[in-house]
Amino acid sequence: MIVSDSGDRDIGDISVVTHFCTTSPWLEVTPAPPLVLLSAAGQHNDARMNLAIALTAARYGAATANYMEVVSLLKKKDPETGKERVSGARCKDVLTGQEFDVRAKCVINATGPFTDSVRKMDDSNAAAICQPSAGVHIVMPGYYSPESMGLLDPATSDGRVIFFLPWEKMTIAGTTDSPTDITSHPIPSEEDINFILNEVRNYLSCDVEVRRGDVLAAWSGIRPLVIDPKSADTQSISRNHVVDVSESGLITIAGGKWTTYRSMAEDTVDAAIKIHNLKAGPSRTVGLFLQGGKDWSPTLYIRLVQDYGLESEEPHPERLSNAVLFLQVAQHLATTYGDKAFEVAKMASVTGKRWPIVGVRLVSEFPYIEAEVKYGIKEYACTAVDMISRRTRLAFLNVQAAEEALPRIVELMGRELNWSESKKQEELETATKFLYYEMGYKSRSEQLTDRSEISLLPSDIDRYTKRFHKFDEDEKGFITIVDVQRVLENINVQMDENTLHEILNEVDLNKNGQVELNEFLQLMSAIQKGRVSGSRLAILMKTAEENLDQRVPIPVDRSCGGL
Repeated sequence: MIVSDSGDRDIGDISVVTHFCTTSPWLEVTPAPPLVLLSAAGQHNDARMNLAIALTAARYGAATANYMEVVSLLKKKDPETGKERVSGARCKDVLTGQEFDVRAKCVINATGPFTDSVRKMDDSNAAAICQPSAGVHIVMPGYYSPESMGLLDPATSDGRVIFFLPWEKMTIAGTTDSPTDITSHPIPSEEDINFILNEVRNYLSCDVEVRRGDVLAAWSGIRPLVIDPKSADTQSISRNHVVDVSESGLITIAGGKWTTYRSMAEDTVDAAIKIHNLKAGPSRTVGLFLQGGKDWSPTLYIRLVQDYGLESEEPHPERLSNAVLFLQVAQHLATTYGDKAFEVAKMASVTGKRWPIVGVRLVSEFPYIEAEVKYGIKEYACTAVDMISRRTRLAFLNVQAAEEALPRIVELMGRELNWSESKKQEELETATKFLYYEMGYKSRSEQLTDRSEISLLPSDIDRYTKRFHKFDEDEKGFITIVDVQRVLENINVQMDENTLHEILNEVDLNKNGQVELNEFLQLMSAIQKGRVSGSRLAILMKTAEENLDQRVPIPVDRSCGGL
């Protein structure tokens, strides 16, 4: 029996290529510090990797269970020695509350940052061997880094390591390293987010403005570092793994990292075989393909394109953008699911469009499709949070996009799992709370509130007030959907009323159904400071002011959607 944590929310290790000093459109370091060039080819999707390991274990006969909590360890006396030995665990299904016993010849504790809590179930006097460390990461638009190169600085202003590199078509930056309490719901702090932003500014060209508003998502992961008794701080704690065996036979695997997980597993299983006299053949981990890997190839996505709705010849120019979008979907499915991508594609809904034929997206700017929700349920997904964070990576890439996709995700999951209306509402509220606290959405609300200061020059206040009055012709002091619709009609632009409501609601700080002049000035001040970016109302009003007589469409899609 293996008691395992689902893994922290850290990004996998990156392959280090060489030391370098450079000047580029992104990087401008003078004098150049000892930087390290990172190859994006060495990264991975940690959530998918974790799931692939569990699915592969199930394929080889393991009985796997999701959302199970160990309440206590079971013990029985060894008839030969008279000593108590661990013989299983009392488990609880956290979704239903049901408890039951699982008996086992050997219990392995592989619970990451929760390592010591399980060890103390075995022996209340057990000394702690694991020191949890919090690492905050942020995600920013992809233009902050080149496509296939990242940067790492092992010597920042306070001695911590900082990196930023491309990840899932975005840019990920991190990380902090500080002692933390164990929690199932770690929250990124504004202090840590700003530390990362300040360090990143040191390496980017002065032409690139690093804005707080460009943070699309932020999270804190807990690293289960093994304590080094000689270390005074967590930054020096080793990440090497330790296999520990208690007097009662509980085997604990602690520390380690993604790049050594197979070695960790092999050492742990070897210890279990030896200590508990288990029968087993030689290790098969070397060369063993994980779920989806056997028939994967770099060109697998082309077969998806050819088999599921895209012509093989160069698309017509009018359909070129859709072709590119579907290529993104095909590449995403191939890299995420491997040879199982065809099973996802078979479940995809017909779009009703000429191009592409199948694959309805959950949100327009990301390649995740509705079929992944249905397929995710087959892969043990139980909650909406599972879907937005651990089956897709929407929550980690853009919390606003994840929030937009939530209602549809809940609807699809409810249909497959026969959820009641109250259950759907519960899932929606839980997932929204997860985005708000654990994925950095709370930071967005704190960047622009009804208490935000207006720090604008008199000339800027005058300019923005005139812009506001283009919409507030009656000088009421506020604008509503009706005012915006009137301006749009004047320039022959039509927009869905629900979309307009969403746009105004983003700036309606006191939630009275209208945007007041003071709120608009607060918004423009926050934009100038870089605390807010991608405001659809600001873009709409600026474009309308410039083009009222030119009759041009106004773009209102999220522009980076920053927090």
